[in-house]
Amino acid sequence: MTPRPPRILVADDHPDLRALLTQALEGAGYAVAAVADGQEALDAVRAAPPDLLILDLSMPVKTGFEVTEELKRDPLLRHLPVILLTSEGELRSKVKGLDLGADDYVTKPVEIQEFLARIRMVMRRTRLGLEANPLTRLPGNPAIAERLEQAVGSGAPFAVLYVDLNQFKAYNDVYGYDAGDRVIRRTAEILMAALKREGAASDFLGHIGGDDFILATAPERSEALCAAIVEAFDAEAPKFYTEADRARGSIQTRDRRGNLQEFPLLSISIGVATNVHRSLKSVGQISQIGSELKRYAKTFKGSKFVFDRRTE
Repeated sequence: MTPRPPRILVADDHPDLRALLTQALEGAGYAVAAVADGQEALDAVRAAPPDLLILDLSMPVKTGFEVTEELKRDPLLRHLPVILLTSEGELRSKVKGLDLGADDYVTKPVEIQEFLARIRMVMRRTRLGLEANPLTRLPGNPAIAERLEQAVGSGAPFAVLYVDLNQFKAYNDVYGYDAGDRVIRRTAEILMAALKREGAASDFLGHIGGDDFILATAPERSEALCAAIVEAFDAEAPKFYTEADRARGSIQTRDRRGNLQEFPLLSISIGVATNVHRSLKSVGQISQIGSELKRYAKTFKGSKFVFDRRTE
């Protein structure tokens, strides 16, 4: 199967420049979409996040600054790489854009070869540093490890939620992998919605892989986040099933030995590791505690979240 080309969104209110950049990018093998103002850029990103966003600073409706700031506040989109288009001599604007979280800038008039080289550099750096999960586009394991190391190193109170689905293998066996992927994507959306409702801009959401997620937050927000996640997932889970399976409240499939077994509907388990009651000095220690608590949460019927309240 031929891999899809990287997708780039260009936002600039000058039609001639949009056409020039689109032609150059398509000629370099990228899939390109183009919009004329900042609000259109935000709408397009939220509808189908690209692999890279190119933003002119001076656009109608919303400026490149405003778009960058909004994206960097969004837990799902804050890791989207952004290149700013600036006019020559706008040093203060360039610095402000980089401070807001932009990854690089290109000065107009655009020199195409330098432009393409900067794009390759930013996309390579983002891929190596983030390794976003291709299914959910959430940060993957390198970014997760970096975030947890920052939490440990800061010495500040933290809480790390280890999130996992119950009965997911059985669901995959009965409904297939495409349906399973839809469940994982919807779970990511539920986690993001809970984070927007109960979290803060400094919180972090990552996708470990499969049906495992991780969320780093402050201890005072952790319980409300867990409750919001459980409530939303339990409300959504029945929609993943046929009417007959919903009515029965379970599905049937065969285990590895060929025996027919009945499995409950999907639920969610959360184990919360925190340094409130004891010192946590390594990422490995956090992972061990979170995984242990998550396994304990799975011993209960239905969705459950469990906190580590041990002092040693």
